[in-house]
Amino acid sequence: MKKLVSFLIRNVPRKYLQRITGIGRSVLTIVYTGNTVMCPVCEKKFRKFLPYGRIKPRENALCPNCLALERHRLLWLYLKEKTKFFEKPLDVLHIAPETCFIKRFEKIHGTRYITADIESPLAKVKMDIHHIPFEDNRFDVVLCNHVLEHVQDDIKAMSEIYRVLKPGGFAILQVPFFNPIPEITLEDFAVTNPTEREKLFGQDDHVRKYGRDYAARIERTGLRAHEDHFVQELMPETRDRFKLPEGEIIYKAIKP
Repeated sequence: MKKLVSFLIRNVPRKYLQRITGIGRSVLTIVYTGNTVMCPVCEKKFRKFLPYGRIKPRENALCPNCLALERHRLLWLYLKEKTKFFEKPLDVLHIAPETCFIKRFEKIHGTRYITADIESPLAKVKMDIHHIPFEDNRFDVVLCNHVLEHVQDDIKAMSEIYRVLKPGGFAILQVPFFNPIPEITLEDFAVTNPTEREKLFGQDDHVRKYGRDYAARIERTGLRAHEDHFVQELMPETRDRFKLPEGEIIYKAIKP
């Protein structure tokens, strides 16, 4: 299973993977049925989660039913417990929408929930994040997770997010961090070879490796960055039950 997952992630383009993810899910859900772990997104229980990862697949990572990863399960809990995201319909822009969230967020926010991506077949709007095609002060919430490490100009992209957020609105801007985490974000646009990019940035389709200055980069756009160690506030048994990512920081960016 680990080798198959790694092969698919590394060799099949994301837009095609998103089209075929439904195949086999019902079978896997039955095969993995149990009561050891639970996904808070779909509320299904399993004996364990599926492995997931490009090079060395992580154990207990992917929910067989809704395809939520560790970070998705953590974000669901964060939005539920520390924001008003689930309390009433909001104007939401979801960039590069994750499969596990789309229908569930649509149920809450209806037509005010807009998905957007430059290539994903799941998104309603085809969009370049450097040029978001919406008016100023449009959205209460922008979700943009594991996107900024792929784009040419992350400061421009975050400036666009700032522009379309309403005053007082917030964005969730998660990015991957690879050890050792540099003090200053590493960028080198002269590096175009996939093998070299993977060596320098952690993945062959990344264009930067984020450092401890990430919050400062967010604030260069006018947003106020808040680093939330929410996962550490949860009980150890909760973290283990949901298989949440230890040490993951939630980056919430607020428009003043």
